[in-house]
Amino acid sequence: MDSDILASRTRIATTAQGATGYLTIDLAALGRNYRKLVSMLGPVRAGAVVKADAYGLGAERVARTLYGEGCRHFFVAQFVEAVRLRPALAQDAQVFVLNGLQPGNEIACAEMGIVPVLNSLAQWRQWSAAARILKRCLPAVLQFDTGMSRLGFPREERAELAAALRDGTNVEILFIMSHLASADDMDSEQNGEQFAEMSRIADEFPGFDISFANSGGVFLGEAYYGVLARPGIALYGGAPNAGEKNPMEPVVSLDVAVVQTRSVPAGAKVGYGGAHVTQRETRLATIAAGYADGLPRSLSDCGAVYFKGIRLPIVGRVSMDSATVDISALPEGALTFGSLVEVLGRHQTLEDIARDAGTISYEILTGLGDRYHRQYR
Repeated sequence: MDSDILASRTRIATTAQGATGYLTIDLAALGRNYRKLVSMLGPVRAGAVVKADAYGLGAERVARTLYGEGCRHFFVAQFVEAVRLRPALAQDAQVFVLNGLQPGNEIACAEMGIVPVLNSLAQWRQWSAAARILKRCLPAVLQFDTGMSRLGFPREERAELAAALRDGTNVEILFIMSHLASADDMDSEQNGEQFAEMSRIADEFPGFDISFANSGGVFLGEAYYGVLARPGIALYGGAPNAGEKNPMEPVVSLDVAVVQTRSVPAGAKVGYGGAHVTQRETRLATIAAGYADGLPRSLSDCGAVYFKGIRLPIVGRVSMDSATVDISALPEGALTFGSLVEVLGRHQTLEDIARDAGTISYEILTGLGDRYHRQYR
């Protein structure tokens, strides 16, 4: 190998600390996606869902970028995520915990200035008790179940909650909210059903601002907005509406290195269990990513990677740390040890991989492992 090429690869390997996959996160594209949603929402504020480490892309870097775009409302799922994120943001930013708090976390939450989303009378009582202990009013958000049966005050608890609010409370309600279950399907009847239920709740709890729209909800129209939308997947380049052209800009690309290439004869068994048998002489490449790195095992014998725009099908079972691809469509010698193949990028989107794996883009994005070298630009 030419000494200059070897020296260049050595510098890259040292910077990447031995990584064999390169995950690039385009923070400028993230910012443009946020601005696009803001422009659609008009006067309605746009928050950001940054749970699961900002869908696997790094919550601190993502949140700081969005803060620079004017975002001031950040939503995580669990209190531990809020604890990590809160110090990274200025004091005028608010961090909300969508799942609420487990018993015992209330005082710490209050002292850190984190806002819980209360989903039940049990959580309400715990937060009210913390306010009494601290002898001050504590902020919170109330989430109502409008038909998803996941989180939120159920219908049978609403009367008691309303009575508690009428009697006076030491909890400051910042807004009320619910979550749309089928907003990615713009024609789903459930969207209208949940809207009608949210309208009834607004009548039962008058005077409070409403937060309703998620990524898909932004595209359902202003009736679904409330005063604060909570986009998630759309920020990161995922399609907010199934079956529609994706209006968002890609944020993530992923390139993975080739570990080994070989030629095998017809009848060769490939991968665990010999699940794939070659029908002809075949040239193969093993790449350094598997299901531990976010390439689902369900991509076995149906997914693909790309090299210079040419599709290279995955053959055999995806392993924990590697996958094998058929490179017969390439000129001999075009792909060698150390070459990079495109897993996500110009030729393959999150939705493409999700479709081949029989899953959703959220799972692909959040599953990308920590063995990749992350490059922010």
